[in-house]
Amino acid sequence: MPMFSPQPIKPLPGQESVWDYPRPPKVEASPKRIQIWFNEIMIVDSQQTQRVLETSHPPAYYIPPADIAMQYLSPISQQSYCEWKGMAHYYRIQVGNKRVEQAAWYYPEPNAYFAVLKDYVAFYPSRMDACLVDGEKVTAQPGDFYGGWITADIVGPFKGASGTWGW
Repeated sequence: MPMFSPQPIKPLPGQESVWDYPRPPKVEASPKRIQIWFNEIMIVDSQQTQRVLETSHPPAYYIPPADIAMQYLSPISQQSYCEWKGMAHYYRIQVGNKRVEQAAWYYPEPNAYFAVLKDYVAFYPSRMDACLVDGEKVTAQPGDFYGGWITADIVGPFKGASGTWGW
């Protein structure tokens, strides 16, 4: 089978290419307004987020618990390990009769470089009704494992997309 080599899309003015993001990833504060809707309830409204930027991934936004309707989130036993950030823990979300397991994740004890993410929560946009960045509805990063948020100002190709790298 031939080896696939991604051909980065050249960003237009005002856009970012995920191929210009670093590896290992970096975390940066974002002033953009992040809103998340689930079962007709806005469960997140924040302008105090952190975003993680990693080569080939659209950004993942991490939200401070103070800006989340935490009464709808319940911790579950699921965990996974990130070589950069450490051990991730997961939440289920339930609003009314609608419930999703592994809807969001957080790092209660992140590695030192990512300490700013402690207890901040990242949501899978594919499992929410709508995730918005400054009013723009995001597209979820392809692949069930990934939680990146694709907006018009982010270009790929993205890790997890059909036919790319088999990730």
